[in-house]
Amino acid sequence: MQSSFLFLGDSLIADFDWQTRMQHFEILNHGVPGETAQGLRNRIPTITKDLAPPELILIMIGTNNLIIEDYSYLDTLRQITVQLTTLYPTAEVITNSLLPCQLPWVTIDTLERINKATEAMTRQTGSCYLDMFNKFKPNSDFFQSDGIHITPKAYDLWSKSILEFVAFLIEDD
Repeated sequence: MQSSFLFLGDSLIADFDWQTRMQHFEILNHGVPGETAQGLRNRIPTITKDLAPPELILIMIGTNNLIIEDYSYLDTLRQITVQLTTLYPTAEVITNSLLPCQLPWVTIDTLERINKATEAMTRQTGSCYLDMFNKFKPNSDFFQSDGIHITPKAYDLWSKSILEFVAFLIEDD
């Protein structure tokens, strides 16, 4: 039986066929375009209601919060993380960094500050942090013309990085 890998987040999660890229996992994609941290927190009970415990969980949320200029979603992200680690104590919960999206009102410094706070939150909650910000930062051709959604080249790097990160986690256990 394959290990299950739960993906939670916004269109960055919803818009990619993770199963094709990660065939040795059963991918459970619960990405919703336009999702905010608050929306995800509200959906957790519905998502987890009949879900067998996944071995891995990836959370990618916050971009839509930035779009609506809500910079205070980190506490909600913490609540999501605690809720998932409580529901699935044997699962590895991985929170993905924000990507270096190109929104005119969001500076790189702001994104870095939020990512540092997110990384600190993962240490406090005993979860994991995947830094894709620094892998994407030097390469503007990772983003589509809207500056938010990513290209196939970016998805290739992201999915490869997730697999490498997961291999490291499993080896470390």
